[in-house]
Amino acid sequence: MGDPWLSIIGFGEDTLDGLPPASRAALDAAEVVFGGPRHLDLAAVGDRGRPWPVPFSTAPVLACRGQRVAVLASGDPFWHGAGGSLVRDLAPGEWRSFPAPSTFTRAASAMGWRMEEITCHGLHAAPLARLRAVLAPRARFVCLLRDGDAPAELAAWLTAQGAGAAELTVLERLGGARERIRATRADRFDLADIAAPVAVAVALPDGVGLPRSSGLQDDLFASDGQITKRPVRALTLSALGPRPGDLLWDIGAGSGSVSVEYCLAGGRAIAFEQHAARVENIRRNITDFGIDHRMEVRQGRAEDLIADAPPPDAVFIGGGAKEPLLETLFTTLRPGTRLVANAVTLETEALLTQMHGRRGGHLLRAELSEAAPLGPLRGWNAARPIVQWSVTL
Repeated sequence: MGDPWLSIIGFGEDTLDGLPPASRAALDAAEVVFGGPRHLDLAAVGDRGRPWPVPFSTAPVLACRGQRVAVLASGDPFWHGAGGSLVRDLAPGEWRSFPAPSTFTRAASAMGWRMEEITCHGLHAAPLARLRAVLAPRARFVCLLRDGDAPAELAAWLTAQGAGAAELTVLERLGGARERIRATRADRFDLADIAAPVAVAVALPDGVGLPRSSGLQDDLFASDGQITKRPVRALTLSALGPRPGDLLWDIGAGSGSVSVEYCLAGGRAIAFEQHAARVENIRRNITDFGIDHRMEVRQGRAEDLIADAPPPDAVFIGGGAKEPLLETLFTTLRPGTRLVANAVTLETEALLTQMHGRRGGHLLRAELSEAAPLGPLRGWNAARPIVQWSVTL
């Protein structure tokens, strides 16, 4: 492994006294020490200290190659820390890590929670809506937050999501002499003078969260009515088969509802949509469901945009499929890509029937009816039949 020039040191609120001997030796040997202002003060490194630049960049550390350098990171440097960002540009023999207990671990210990039974979320620079996908009855999770104002914002957001009865435990400066732990309910949050670094442990009540099955209620989405309706969306997602990390191209996305549910299942998506008003609805859905790190929207004709998009694992055409587009997809997509197209018009149905005959795959025709008032009684209100063609290239 050679003689690493960079030491990545986990550092906590217990200051120098809490460092193991190996971590302390690496810190003492460093000519240059990078860290947040709080870490540099606690470590008492004096003129050797270099605060992280704003906005954050690892470039100043990499520029010190050839000197003895230490980086101070909260707790475990490779769990929502700077470690992963640094080592992307380093060879294995250039660095070594000295992890400490993470804030997540300290919070779970303070709560008496098993780590394997909770989820952990770093929300220093991420929207609170990222939590929407993990809201579930009696779920428990720990959030790292950016500052002392953020716990109140989290409480307000949870209350707006119908989780006002959630039990919140605010954990400040864990592991140090100034540690403080206080508990309250989300809808009764009144804690003040909260000091960073801060984590919040959340225990949710019953009756909260999105269903985990495909086919969310239509009224959960911003839409102008151009939306793949819930039963058809469930059939579509079943055919698309989202897997964690897979990328979907959603062509003619409408409201983006299929893409949203694809991302909630762990995938990623690019939604292509021509109409500006629908693009705005898609952006709103991305924000509301907290999936801005998984989904994006591109405005324009898909035929003009897909050449510059990363190759997908699945493609969905929600309506209006044309033969030139399908032939382009068959000549450009990678083998193994899953393609699903829905049709509601006779012309598109005829095209998909022809493509099924030429390319194979699976052809499905679904006719759905819902009960609706019929005078003083009830009757069946039939939706347009849907024809779905799915094929793996």
